[in-house]
Amino acid sequence: MKMIVGLGNIGTRYDETRHNTGFMVVEQLARDYHLGAFTHLKQEAVAVNGMIDGEKVMLVKPTTFMNDSGRAVGPLVDYYNLDLDDLVVVNDDLDMPVGKVRLKTHGASGGHNGLKSIINALGTNKFNRIKVGIDHPKHGTVVSHVLGKFTSDERPVFDQSVLTAEHALEDWIHGENFAELMNKYN
Repeated sequence: MKMIVGLGNIGTRYDETRHNTGFMVVEQLARDYHLGAFTHLKQEAVAVNGMIDGEKVMLVKPTTFMNDSGRAVGPLVDYYNLDLDDLVVVNDDLDMPVGKVRLKTHGASGGHNGLKSIINALGTNKFNRIKVGIDHPKHGTVVSHVLGKFTSDERPVFDQSVLTAEHALEDWIHGENFAELMNKYN
């Protein structure tokens, strides 16, 4: 089984905000493959399971707030005895412009508290991730920026980056090596 975890904050007040980029990517994948509704798990997450081109896939959205994402991801990885090669975490990234997508096989959190929490829960930083750019705020605080929505000019560019992230996930689900996908998408 492949597990794709999109990071974000649960609750309608956070819908479509920059910090919910990971949620938006997994929701798009679920819609495009008609996987149905996300349902609650014991591990502080909602998930949907299904088959994508013959591969069993679980799409996950932690129901903890972003900064505690590891509280859901660690127990899920343990419960399913998941090899970390079969895990991808999708998150927003302030250090990249809107529209940019970057794949990584390991690394530090880069200041992203959701990734920091997952690294602590897994005891390693060696897991696949797809980072989607949300850009730094031009004015205001970082908090108001990440919890804000994309502007009308940014939204089409962002929507294209969601599709790019989805295509990278599809290639990975089809069996392409994640490290090789970095060359294709980065």
